[in-house]
Amino acid sequence: MRDQIFHILFVWYPYFCLTAFLMGSLIRFDREQYTWKASSSQILRKKQLQWGSNLFHFGILFLLLGHTVGLLTPKAVYSIFITAPQKQMLAIIAGGIAGTICFIGLSLLLHRRLFDVRIRQTSTFMDLSVLFILWVQLSLGLITLPFSLQHTDGSVMITLSHWAQGILTLQPVDAKTLQGLDWPYLVHLVLGMTIFLIFPFSRLVHIWSAPVWYLGRRGYQVVRTRRALSGGEARRPTQHPAE
Repeated sequence: MRDQIFHILFVWYPYFCLTAFLMGSLIRFDREQYTWKASSSQILRKKQLQWGSNLFHFGILFLLLGHTVGLLTPKAVYSIFITAPQKQMLAIIAGGIAGTICFIGLSLLLHRRLFDVRIRQTSTFMDLSVLFILWVQLSLGLITLPFSLQHTDGSVMITLSHWAQGILTLQPVDAKTLQGLDWPYLVHLVLGMTIFLIFPFSRLVHIWSAPVWYLGRRGYQVVRTRRALSGGEARRPTQHPAE
């Protein structure tokens, strides 16, 4: 029974979540872009929002990058520059700092949503649910740090990397290899996959609206002045380099 549960959670469930994440995001991007938004409430308790949002976004972006590189980089690649134990300690220190910063920011945002009556009334069930799930996920990530200090040889990190790389390459490892992990790692993995599952159906989807394509844009854009010119003279378009 235990083997079947682990097989469902760590072999089938990842693909179910990834499929929902990719297909849901693609469908919403193609058909419902006008339905997603950040739903900002920045005019209410603006100072707390600024602190919370800045800390949260700095921390979460660092953690996402760290998890992606840490889990998906093959050992044969990173072992050229760093050993597994050194990589483990680097992940503990850097992840601990970024996780703490993110946790503080997210706690400010969650407190603001829950305890400000005006903001709570304008928040949807999904808004509060996503914040709470992210808060629990961050808490679990921080709880894993003491457990990681007990495995400074990097064995747990290698096990998790093999699992993640196997899922990505469509060659999933035997879920039995995860049964020896401590409970915070397992819950952290399942909840992390669940976040991918609910991603297209929450405000998180507005991440795809980030205008990163402007960074590579070339050419000029036409800007027409709105100043009324005397004598009925035609308005002349001016050109400015696209930023």
